[in-house]
Amino acid sequence: MSELKGSGQQTSDAPTPEDAFHEAATLASREQTHAPGATPDGPVLAADGTPLKRSLNRALRMQKIRALGLIAPLLIFVLLTFIAPIADMLFRSVENQIVAETLPETVEVLADWDSDSGEPPSEAVYQAFYVDMFLAQEQKLHTRLGSRLNYEQTGMSSMFRKSGRRVGKFDTDTYTDQFTALDPSWEDPASWVAMMDNKANRAALPFTARSWDRWVAYLESEGDDPAKEDIEDFLFTTLYLDLVETGGSGAADARITSAGAATGDFETVSLTEQFADADKDWVDPEIWRVIKAFAPKYTSGYFLNAVDMQKTPDGIEARPENQQIYLMLFKRTMFMSLVITFSCILLGYPVAWILANLPSRTANLLMILVLLPFWTSLLVRTSAWKVMLQQQGVINDTLVWLGLVADDARLVMINNQFGTIVAMTHILLPFMILPLYSVMQTIPPTYLRAAKSLGATNWTAFWRVYFPQSVPGIGAGSVLVFILAIGYYITPEIVGGNTGTFISNRIAYHISSSLNWGLGAALGSILLAVVMLLYWVYDKIVGIDNVKLG
Repeated sequence: MSELKGSGQQTSDAPTPEDAFHEAATLASREQTHAPGATPDGPVLAADGTPLKRSLNRALRMQKIRALGLIAPLLIFVLLTFIAPIADMLFRSVENQIVAETLPETVEVLADWDSDSGEPPSEAVYQAFYVDMFLAQEQKLHTRLGSRLNYEQTGMSSMFRKSGRRVGKFDTDTYTDQFTALDPSWEDPASWVAMMDNKANRAALPFTARSWDRWVAYLESEGDDPAKEDIEDFLFTTLYLDLVETGGSGAADARITSAGAATGDFETVSLTEQFADADKDWVDPEIWRVIKAFAPKYTSGYFLNAVDMQKTPDGIEARPENQQIYLMLFKRTMFMSLVITFSCILLGYPVAWILANLPSRTANLLMILVLLPFWTSLLVRTSAWKVMLQQQGVINDTLVWLGLVADDARLVMINNQFGTIVAMTHILLPFMILPLYSVMQTIPPTYLRAAKSLGATNWTAFWRVYFPQSVPGIGAGSVLVFILAIGYYITPEIVGGNTGTFISNRIAYHISSSLNWGLGAALGSILLAVVMLLYWVYDKIVGIDNVKLG
């Protein structure tokens, strides 16, 4: 009995993990107590006398640094080629600094104008605008600014271009002549340099000082010496305006004080009339309302345009019905991408199943046919479909020859959604087959035989046993195909016509043709957000952990 009892208690008397831990702790405590240089209550020391915990942390830190050094090139590459462009795109979708940077004086004065008054702004706005426009046309920035504002108000591009050519010929040389008549030294550039180097003079002439700094910065960027370049008429205009405002009080230069006393008798120039002569639309309050509305450095206007809305001086409004195209393009892109994905599943699943269940030699040979499209240019494959699908193409000729279609009723399969779906399904099909084949190879065929031996039919064995194990491959292929499809623009451009193009075609148009980078970036940002949202929904419903490539 004792032997039986001992045998029965053998398992319970064996040391448990907790006992082993306590025994190890006791031994470590004893070794610590007898370790050289260690006190009974002190830390465990390493061989070099440093605390063991600190030595271990140092070793782990060095391992992390070495690991980081190994992956640093890849991280830098991803940062420069992927993260940075996306960040730049997101910034461009809200960036609007060109107005504030090109017209800084105008924006500041225009802020005090009541845009709801129905009257054009005061002469002070036109005076500031004259200085800004003169410097902008010297730097060739006025055309860029006009193009930017033309997105919001048609015709502004031509206004800026026309006025840029005229602004240098305004009658502001009247001020130049009157100042030089008082003192010929006003024409000396070196005297201006000396005058603007004095803080008291700059305080007495604030508008002139700001304009001078911008002019000097431009000259130096061109490699010119401000002390040797002629003083332009716009600087004499700012000088006159400052002297009318301050009278030259506090200036250290005697010329400023004497000129301030004489400006009351000067002949004046109406810059409002000068701009009206250049283009009558400059006295239209609506033009200035647009400039004021888009003066902030950051704007939501691009995103509003991307969803068929617009930012106006009166607030946010829907775009005219005949201009509402982007929401329709987003819906079409989503719909056609889903159709292409399902088409790839229907066509790719049987092919992957056959490849996974054939002998390796035969499967490898057929796999070459699956990979063959990768060896052909995308443009060539798309152009081939354009030839095949057209009304006088191979497919229609075959259908007419078979008598399935009348010669005068040939099918329209190109320049529409059908052509885009067919061509893109063919192009993206390998991206569905490969994940499916990789997952199906890991499914043991004995599972199906076991199900059949238990009385299941072929369909029941497939649907209840085989198909659930292939779902991870379907998920991986679907995510891959959908994300690739949603961003395609070459194939839809060639075979899609007006009804088969994607939102990506408009993004490419704005980036490369219209140069409306802000709107293109906003469309791209929305597309990225939609993809991330769908990815999140897929993760919640299916689970991204269930996506496998084999």
